[in-house]
Amino acid sequence: MLEIKDLLKTYGEKVAVNHLSIQIEAGQLYGFIGHNGAGKTTTLKSVVGILPVEHGEILLGGVSIQENPMEFKRQIAYIPDNPEVYGFLTGIEYLNLIGDIYGVSSETRTQRIQHYASIFSLTEELSQEVSSYSHGMKQKLLIISALIHQPKLIILDEPFVGLDPAAAFELKKIMREFCDEGGAIFFSTHVLEVAEKLCDHIAIIKQGQLIVSGETKSILQNESLEQVFLELEGYHAVETD
Repeated sequence: MLEIKDLLKTYGEKVAVNHLSIQIEAGQLYGFIGHNGAGKTTTLKSVVGILPVEHGEILLGGVSIQENPMEFKRQIAYIPDNPEVYGFLTGIEYLNLIGDIYGVSSETRTQRIQHYASIFSLTEELSQEVSSYSHGMKQKLLIISALIHQPKLIILDEPFVGLDPAAAFELKKIMREFCDEGGAIFFSTHVLEVAEKLCDHIAIIKQGQLIVSGETKSILQNESLEQVFLELEGYHAVETD
C-alpha cells in the first residue's frame, strides 16, 4: 500500500531523514518509534505532502505524492501532533467542510459524524466554535474528520496526546478495526506500551536513520518494546547506591 523509498530530507546541513525506506501493507497497524528529533514528524509530513520530497519516492497504491498529489491525498487522512483547526468555525461546520472537500454525500457524512461524535462524547459540542475547544476536544474533532471519507491510509502523529482515558481507549479500538477491515495506519508515538500492544509492525528511527523494522513479535521476542528501544538507543540507567 504505502511505499517510502530512499527518503532524504535535510534542513540546511542537518540531515533530518537519512535515506529511509519503509513499506506498509493493507491491514497493517504500523508504529513509528523514535526519540524527540529523530525524524518521525518530518517523515510523516513528507508522506502527506506538507514537506516536499527532496530525494526518493513516496507511493500509495502506486500513486506518487510527487507526480499526482491530489489523487494521493484523496486516499489518506492525516492527524498532526498539534490539532490546529479553524477556530471561527463550529465543530459541525468544520466536519461538513471536510465532507465537502472529499465529496462525501450529506446522508453518509451525517451518519458517520453522529456515530463517531457519540463515541467520543462530542455531540453537544459540535454546535460550539472550535476556538472554545480544549486540546483534547480538537483532537477528537480531527479524528472524526479523518474517518468521514473512509481513507485507505491514516497517518497520525502522537494521536494519544491530550486525549482522556476513555477517548484513548475508543481510538485504539477504532484503529484496530480500521486495519482489520483492510485499511492501514502509520502512526508515531512515545507511548511504548500502547505501541507494543496495538501494533503488528514497528519501525524504530534514530537520528533520521531506520535502525529496525518488521513484525512486532519478531522485533520484541522475549523483551518489552521499552527494553528493545532503550537498548537500540544505547541508553544506560544511572545506578545509585
